[in-house]
Amino acid sequence: MRLSGSSRFVGPLIALAYAATWVMLWPTEQPYWVLPFGLRFGALLLTRSRDWFWILGAEIVASAFCEWRSGLPIGGAGFVLGDAPEPLMVAACLWLLRRAHLHASLNTPEDVARLLLSAMVTATVATAGNAAMMASMHPAAPVEMLGTTFGSDLLGNYLGVLLVVPVMILVFRERPTQASLAELLLDGLLVMLPSLAILITLAEYSPQPQFARVLSLAPVLFFAFRHGWRGAGLAMLITSVGLNVTEDMIGRGAPTAAAHLFLAVAGTGTLMLGAATDALRRSSERVAQQNTHLAAANQRLDQLARQLRDAARGNLQAEENLRRHMAAELHDELGQNLTAIQTHLKLAQTRLGSAGLDDIGMSINGILGHMRKALHRMLDSLRPSVLDEFGLLRALDEGPIRDMLTAAGITYVTDLRGEPRLLDDDTLTAIYRVVQESATNVVRHSGASRMTLRLRIGVRDSGPVAILDIRDNGNGLSSNPRPARTDGGGRGLQGMSDRITALGGLFRIRPEPVGLHLRVLLRSTSIGSGIGNFPIPGQ
Repeated sequence: MRLSGSSRFVGPLIALAYAATWVMLWPTEQPYWVLPFGLRFGALLLTRSRDWFWILGAEIVASAFCEWRSGLPIGGAGFVLGDAPEPLMVAACLWLLRRAHLHASLNTPEDVARLLLSAMVTATVATAGNAAMMASMHPAAPVEMLGTTFGSDLLGNYLGVLLVVPVMILVFRERPTQASLAELLLDGLLVMLPSLAILITLAEYSPQPQFARVLSLAPVLFFAFRHGWRGAGLAMLITSVGLNVTEDMIGRGAPTAAAHLFLAVAGTGTLMLGAATDALRRSSERVAQQNTHLAAANQRLDQLARQLRDAARGNLQAEENLRRHMAAELHDELGQNLTAIQTHLKLAQTRLGSAGLDDIGMSINGILGHMRKALHRMLDSLRPSVLDEFGLLRALDEGPIRDMLTAAGITYVTDLRGEPRLLDDDTLTAIYRVVQESATNVVRHSGASRMTLRLRIGVRDSGPVAILDIRDNGNGLSSNPRPARTDGGGRGLQGMSDRITALGGLFRIRPEPVGLHLRVLLRSTSIGSGIGNFPIPGQ
């Protein structure tokens, strides 16, 4: 709620409320404790500049009323020089400070520091103006008395702002939520009232009354930590009022300057502490919200990644199905036609010999043999029949891969352990394709004399796992700046990586002083029927 509005009655209502509050706070004014100054500072800070006329007028009227009721003389130069200049100086200071972006907020330590610094500047200007007026009205007054009056007025004015303005901001500008207000009231009953009772007891019976003042800071710190600057402001006001009432009840009169100076220093620190606590709490809430958003975003990313993996797996399955279909068609059509041609050629061999065309028959036979071998290589690249006929382990150890490496003069060492029936068909095909691609790269590009293959298949907590390790002693990647193309139309290392990633596996190229080292981890999506849990054999 703001002390402003569009109605023409806002100004008079503000003036009436301000005057009534001023009259109520007038009796509490002490040399070191000037709550009306804090009321004036807060009212001018919270209202619009055009409503200041009503506030200043209401203060002059309320001051005249209080002085009349107290039996003090009213009118003349004394009233004009004693009561009128201070409100005008405070208004001028606040007008300049508001132009310098001072606003009624205590949400951050910077806001608190700015507001309290503005309060100190305004209190200093107002106190210095009053001292100058007093010196002009009483030229014979001792300098020591003027200095003491200046110090007491400055401390009282600053303490008035420190105690009143946070409560005004709390009531009119930044109200707490209902839940926060309920917690604040509950803690006030459970903490503040017992603390005041202890304060009164110690102040009356303790030989060291300053000990009670130090102890009174404990509930203020508690409220600052628990309720931020709102709790610190309310606790400081209640503690200060309790201290003054206690001193008056036990007959010691108004607290000394040291007591109020302690309150001013402690109040400044606890208000800063409360604002820092609020800022930290808001920061923690923002971090929690960001963590929630990040968790939701990560969940969406995980879902998208699963969808992409499923799509990639589907593409691989479609590709393998197409390869299988093409291999079957080529085998049935082209293979049968080649067999038919060879059969007819054998039947015609006698007649070709009679006609002296034996060399043509032999040439055609050679061409058909080369075509059959090329067809076998093409069928093997499209769909390795050896994988279906022999199974994974035997296909890797005894199949065309060993034949190709042996023909190239490369030593092929295998170490294969585990149960392939644990793996689904896509994983089995991927393992064979990666080894086939690696062997092709070794033969064509690496210049290696040795290739080592290690395969481990087993079950972990996440399900069936295959670990593939391939090494050679060739030239490494430096000799193969471009991904090599294979008979199957792949793209070398990139093709292997894409295939493994599509199945949700890990593909790593490890740096080695000599040769190339590939490390592959694949997790199967399902376990074959009738297969129990197999541990991963020792690596």
